Amino acid sequence: MDAQQLSQIVKKTLAKQTTAQLFDLKKMERVVDAAVAKANSLDVGVTICLMDITTTVQLQYHMPNGILAGALLAPKKAWSAIAMQEPTKDISQDIQPGGPLYQMETMLDGKLVSFPGGIPLRVDGKLIGAIGVSGGRVEQDQAICEAAVQEFLKEV
Repeated sequence: MDAQQLSQIVKKTLAKQTTAQLFDLKKMERVVDAAVAKANSLDVGVTICLMDITTTVQLQYHMPNGILAGALLAPKKAWSAIAMQEPTKDISQDIQPGGPLYQMETMLDGKLVSFPGGIPLRVDGKLIGAIGVSGGRVEQDQAICEAAVQEFLKEV
């Protein structure tokens, strides 16, 4: 079997998968478990938010030692990653003074987050949702979010 044949099989399988299958509760629980394990290894409490392409929160978990701001920012990071179709860590450079999207944050009534911790979920190049993590330092949020995304994509 060559790469093209394998790609066709993957595309056919994905076409059959629904959002409900991609965001299965057991799968999302494993994703949160992976994120919590990474957060614990970094000694930080966070909120983890899994959001589908319709920007509907599918699962959100706030660790007992997480800060309150994390509960508000995690879904905003996931939303921002979907809305901009890129990791939130990459948005910042475009919205700085002189950047092509300067003042976009204010135009979106504070909904857009432009610091690390939000990563879009793509399956075979198709945007299907995002994960947002907040509560630690930005580099911690990013590392925890990367661990969550890696776990999410294991079974796709």
